[in-house]
Amino acid sequence: MVRVKRGNVARKRRNKILKLAKGFRGAHSRLFRIANQQVMKSLSYSYSGRKQKKRNFRQLWITRINSGARLNQTKYSKFMNELKLAKVLLNRKMLSQLAIVDPLGFSTLVKIIQT
Repeated sequence: MVRVKRGNVARKRRNKILKLAKGFRGAHSRLFRIANQQVMKSLSYSYSGRKQKKRNFRQLWITRINSGARLNQTKYSKFMNELKLAKVLLNRKMLSQLAIVDPLGFSTLVKIIQT
C-alpha cells in the first residue's frame, strides 16, 4: 500500500482554521484544537445571529411605531389595523423612520387614518 503524506494538506487545513480564529483571545487564536472548537462555535453563533438580527430589528421598529402612535393618542395594534383597512402600503421599517425623522408627518398620517 502506498504511503500518503499529508503534511501540506494538513498544514493548509490548520492554517485555514487559525485564520478564521484571528482576533480571538489567548489560546483560542493560537492552538489549533482549541481554535477549531471556538471557530465551530462562532460559526454556529453567526448563523443563528443572522436570524436573530431580523427579529431584533422588527422588534425595534414596532417599539418606535408604538411610541409614535402613543404620542398621537392611539395604540400600535389599532394604528396598524387602521393602516391595513386604509390600504396604506408602508412597511414597519418605513413607518419607524417616519416616526423618528418626521414626527409631524407621522401625526398627519395618524389623523388621515382616523378620519
